[in-house]
Amino acid sequence: MNRLKEKYLNEVVPSLQEKYSYKSIMQVPKLEKIVINMGVGDATGNSKLIDAAVNDLTLIAGQKPVVTRARKSIAGFKVREGQAIGCKVTLRGENMYNFLDKLISIALPRVRDFHGVSEKAFDGRGNYTLGIKEQLIFSEIDYDNVVKVRGMDIVFVTTARSNEEAYDLLKELGIPFRK
Repeated sequence: MNRLKEKYLNEVVPSLQEKYSYKSIMQVPKLEKIVINMGVGDATGNSKLIDAAVNDLTLIAGQKPVVTRARKSIAGFKVREGQAIGCKVTLRGENMYNFLDKLISIALPRVRDFHGVSEKAFDGRGNYTLGIKEQLIFSEIDYDNVVKVRGMDIVFVTTARSNEEAYDLLKELGIPFRK
């Protein structure tokens, strides 16, 4: 069993159950999935950039991403309907906890001038979005093989009903929020 999942079951659940006085363990919010999205806007001119992004995301997530396509044409951005414009991967279960562990213990401490992640990025329904400026903070990415430095969005989807519950859940799991 993963280290973080064990921590969730043995420490986080009792702590949240006590704080919010839930009657059942099933009411305690949990991490449902993690969605990692990498937009490749410049793929309109060069389709090889999508392949590079897919390879990077596969290394980071340990799971093959799905290529996202434009829903409608936008002339100003030179985008046609159905054109590949990014890739995303949804992690659940064991893969999700492995990725979260890697993110907290290895990747985030490698960010330059890191003072914690913002606590303002909750959406009101208990989900949290974290933006990362470059994929190089992940140890799986080899600097020499990087075609272009890209950012990504990491969305933590929880079963929490409010931002406060989700904040407490993620804080207990070890996400380093800004003081």
